[in-house]
Amino acid sequence: MNRNQVSALSAGFLLCLLFSVQAFASDEQLSGMKNEISRQEQQLTSHTKKLNALQSDLKTQEQSIAKIARQMRETRATLAVTENEIATLNAESKRLEQLRFGQVELLKELLNSQYRQGQHSQLNALLSGKDSQDIDRMTVYAEKLSKARTDAINELSATDTELQLKRHALNTQVDKQRDLLSTLSADKSKLESEQRSQKKTASAIQRQIRNDKGYLTELRDNEKRLKVELEKAAEQARIAAEQARVKMDGLGKYKGRLQWPVKGSILHRFGSAQSGQLKWNGMVISAKEGSEVKATHDGTVVLSNWLRGYGLMVVIDHGKGDMSFYGYNQALLKNVGDTVKSGEPIALVGNSGGQSDPALYFEIRRKGNATNPSPWLKR
Repeated sequence: MNRNQVSALSAGFLLCLLFSVQAFASDEQLSGMKNEISRQEQQLTSHTKKLNALQSDLKTQEQSIAKIARQMRETRATLAVTENEIATLNAESKRLEQLRFGQVELLKELLNSQYRQGQHSQLNALLSGKDSQDIDRMTVYAEKLSKARTDAINELSATDTELQLKRHALNTQVDKQRDLLSTLSADKSKLESEQRSQKKTASAIQRQIRNDKGYLTELRDNEKRLKVELEKAAEQARIAAEQARVKMDGLGKYKGRLQWPVKGSILHRFGSAQSGQLKWNGMVISAKEGSEVKATHDGTVVLSNWLRGYGLMVVIDHGKGDMSFYGYNQALLKNVGDTVKSGEPIALVGNSGGQSDPALYFEIRRKGNATNPSPWLKR
């Protein structure tokens, strides 16, 4: 074998070795890439599962808060009625006390008169030689006096009985008031505890979607969920509209005359940037927690539920493809199929859906398209 052949053989061997090393390196790189993709997919799946679990916890907590808030609202309403009844019973008791005092004074007067009459009895009149006319007149007077005394005693007895009944009713209402206040205090403590848990969960959710991409994805997914819910509600809306006893003539002719759902400052306006290229489809109005959210116009409730990203939400169909949306609520006061009038309370302001502060999300859609709600509301 000559030198050239040896050189060619060596070169071939080195080339084969080089290709083998490269192939081995490529296999290693490919395997590493696959492992990295698998790791990222697992991380993404884990991230999604954790986010979904947190959202599920948030839903449970906010539904619990809604239940307690409704109970507190009902308790306050009952308490107000009870306090009015107590005030009425107090006034009635005072009236009866005054009536009783007058009746006692009258009875004293009658007894005094009867005593004086006894000092001039018929026997004394006969012995004194008075004529029969005087005696008859004194007899009639004595009978009337006796009847008046009997009537006064009966009236006093009736007043005493009524007064006792009023006092018993008053004591019952006072006990009821005390129980209601105790219930309200316990509910308030439960509410505060649930709200602390809600804030922790909401903060954990915010950490999960902190980066812009994650937040943008979540917002887009929330919008998709809303569309799905509205599609489900479409048939219910049609049935409810047929049964509704309110005008379902749309919002077209009421522009600039719609009721504000809450009073407060506007935190986010329609069309302002929400994240990246995504803009607000409605407006966010700051309001006191627990204050009433009112229907902006007559219509039928087609959605009343917790919805991810929007919290506890009410959607009202006004007819002719017009709908109004009310989100972030603490509690919902209306159910699907309920008809509502303009200005009627439909929810209580809250911070559900993972919001940091109490506010109302308000949106108007016409034939499925979001429109700026501001020009539609009263100036």
